[in-house]
Amino acid sequence: MGIDVSTFGEHGGKRVDQFRLVSDTGVTVDIIGYGVAVRDWRVPVAGGERSVVLGFDNFAAYPEHSPHFGSLAGRVANRIKGASFEVDGMTYKLPPNAGELQLHGGAEGLGRQVWSGQADSANNAVRFTHFSPDGAMGYPGNVNFAATYSLHGNKLRLELTATTDRATPISLVQHQYFNLGTSENVLDHTIQVNSSAYTLLGDDLAPTGAILPSRGTQYDLRQKRTMRDANGAAVDYDIGMVLDTGRKHADPIATVVSPAKDLTLKLWSDRPGVQVYNSVWTDIPVPGLNGKHYGKHAGFCLEDQNLADALHNPHFPNIIHTPERPYSHWCDIEIA
Repeated sequence: MGIDVSTFGEHGGKRVDQFRLVSDTGVTVDIIGYGVAVRDWRVPVAGGERSVVLGFDNFAAYPEHSPHFGSLAGRVANRIKGASFEVDGMTYKLPPNAGELQLHGGAEGLGRQVWSGQADSANNAVRFTHFSPDGAMGYPGNVNFAATYSLHGNKLRLELTATTDRATPISLVQHQYFNLGTSENVLDHTIQVNSSAYTLLGDDLAPTGAILPSRGTQYDLRQKRTMRDANGAAVDYDIGMVLDTGRKHADPIATVVSPAKDLTLKLWSDRPGVQVYNSVWTDIPVPGLNGKHYGKHAGFCLEDQNLADALHNPHFPNIIHTPERPYSHWCDIEIA
């Protein structure tokens, strides 16, 4: 089937295209070139279809109000302590955008750039590319990024690659905000993650370097649980989970079920960690998709990624990439 391409807006003098992927099971995914954001994702349910992500109907809301709804975050996702790092004996200062930290690649990171997109109807896919020059948001190296989304049945696949001409940190993440149900919050979804440990955070929300067992804590997600405590109060999640080693990539790393149990999300990935976030800081002053209000706990994110602030924790998996060590990363998300 053909891929519908339309103009969704303009940013920085560049046209922002929207690509609509439709599968043979009736799933529809709209992806825009601004940040390679999944703008909407609609899944068949009894009596019709349901939008399962947070986004906006109009482009103008994205640059002004989007907390990375559906976008790709980078060059380095998550937090970099002190907004600086060293590579090959050189210290690089980054513009901070979260207190003294840099978050998700900075105020003009990849999730806030217009990427070029090309439809691939034969594979029901769209391939986006972006060139990030040496010095962009303080990072060294010229980097060519590519992101391909393909839709087959109820499964959306993301494949990411990057090549660089010098040593530089690269760690991307898909930043979908999901709500599989019909409520304004996601607290009654049940969540399970194949992780037995988490990265301890400091007061600045950057990892301290310690990796602790999750057993007996609110971060013990090995068995399905809602996002409430034993008394029914909301539990805030904004934590990096360390995925169990020795896992098989054929097994999902996380599973989430809607309150009515009519939709189930499964996530597969080759990354060593996943950030579990349930919109702790969300408070959007303009309407979202279909006029919805997005407040605290409006959505949940499962951000498959390398461990946060790996640049300051050498015992975390290495995120420095070179011409001889290009970047690659894949994930599959199925909602059915």
